[in-house]
Amino acid sequence: MTDTTVPRDVLTGLPSRREIAELILSDTPGRDTFVGWQHFRATRGLLVPAHRLSAAQWRTLPLRRREDYDTYRQMTNVNLPLQQTSMAQQVSRLIDRRLSANTRKRRDPTLAGVVVSGWGQYGKTATVCRVVAAFEDRWLRLHNSVNPASVPGTLDLHSPVAYVQAPVTATPKSTCVTILNFFRAPSRSLTLPQLVRQVAESFRDHGVKVLIIDDINRLRVNRADDQDVLDLLGAFMGLDITLILTGVNIPGTGLLREARWHAQQRSWAMPPLESTRIHGLEVTQAERRFELVELDRFRTTTPAGIQAFVNHLQGIEEHLRLLNAREGMLTEGTMPEYLMRRTNGVVGLLGRLIEDGSLEAVASGREFLDESLLDEIVIGRDDLTHPPDGEIAAQPAKPAKRRSRGRNRVLDDRGPRDGQGAG
Repeated sequence: MTDTTVPRDVLTGLPSRREIAELILSDTPGRDTFVGWQHFRATRGLLVPAHRLSAAQWRTLPLRRREDYDTYRQMTNVNLPLQQTSMAQQVSRLIDRRLSANTRKRRDPTLAGVVVSGWGQYGKTATVCRVVAAFEDRWLRLHNSVNPASVPGTLDLHSPVAYVQAPVTATPKSTCVTILNFFRAPSRSLTLPQLVRQVAESFRDHGVKVLIIDDINRLRVNRADDQDVLDLLGAFMGLDITLILTGVNIPGTGLLREARWHAQQRSWAMPPLESTRIHGLEVTQAERRFELVELDRFRTTTPAGIQAFVNHLQGIEEHLRLLNAREGMLTEGTMPEYLMRRTNGVVGLLGRLIEDGSLEAVASGREFLDESLLDEIVIGRDDLTHPPDGEIAAQPAKPAKRRSRGRNRVLDDRGPRDGQGAG
C-alpha cells in the first residue's frame, strides 16, 4: 500500500511564501564587481533542494502550501548542481596546481598563467569560477580574511580574486577601466599611463592574487589594439598575479599564434615584446608561460565515456523534483542515447534541455520526463556550438583582402551605338 503521509519535515522545512518570493525576486549582482563576486562565492551551492514527494503525498498538502511547494521545486529543477565531470576535473587540477605553485613563489619575475578553451555551453566560466572561488575560501582562512600585504591604517577591501569580462571592443584603456570598475575605483579623465598605474595599485592594495578574464576570444590578433591589450596583460603577469583567461576556441582565434609550444613542458612560451617596458611595468616575456587546457564535452566512444555520461545523468535525476519521477528516468532504456543525440554531450545544452523539460512537465501535469515530452523542447542549433567529431578546430583564416571598389562608369562615353555613325 502506498504511503500517502507527508513527512513532518516537509512543511517545517519548506520556506514561507514570502521567503520564496524573496528568493525569486532577489537581485543577483554581476560577478564583474567586488560585491557581485563575493555574493557568488558566498552563496554558491547553498540552494537547498525541495523535499521529494510523490503525487499522492502532494495531494494531501493544503492548497496554499501546495502552490508554495510547486514554486520551490521549480526553482530546484532549474538550478541544477554543478557536477564535477571528468572533463572539468582536468581543468580543476591544472588551476589548483598553478595557484598552489604561484602563491608560494618568491621573487619570480612573471607567474605562469592558464588559458581555458572550449566551445560554447561547455561550462568554462562555471568551472573556472567554482575552482577559483574555492581557492579564495582557502586563502581567506589561511590569512584570517586579512590581506597579508596590507598597509597598517588602511581600509582597502581584501579581494584575492578579481573577475572581469573582456570588453567587446578592447583597447588598453577600456581594459584598464573594466578592471578598475570591479573595485569601483575612479577612472575618469585619466590617461593610459595613469590608468595602468591605477590598476597596478588596485591589485596591490586589494591583495589580488588571481585575475580572471572571461570571453578573451573577443580579442583578435589582426587588430593593433588587441595586440596592445595582450601586451598589457603580459605586463600584469609581472605583478605577482596569476592570470586565467577563458574563451571559445582559443587556438582558433590566433591569440597564441605567435607562441611556441613546448611539448615536454606542455606550455606556451610567448615571444619577446618589441618593447621591454609597458608604461613603467617591467616585462620579462621570455620567462612567461601560459598553460592551455581544453574543456571537452561528453563522448560515448569508450566504455568509460559512456559510464561518465550515465553517472552525470544520474546526478541530475537525483536532483529533479517531479511527482511521477522514478529511478532510472534519465539513465535507463534509450534515454541516455536520446539525450546524447539531442545535445551531443554538451553540458550546457543538456542542462537547458532538462530544465526546460522539467518546467514543461510540471505545467502540463505529466510530472515525468520522456522522449515525447523532450521532443517539444527546442534548444537551438547544435551544429553552431561545437565542431563535428574528429574535426580539428581550424586556425584563423587570414583577413580577406578588401576588394577595391570599381570606378563608376555610368557617365563614360562608350562611343556611337550600333548602326549610328558620328554626326
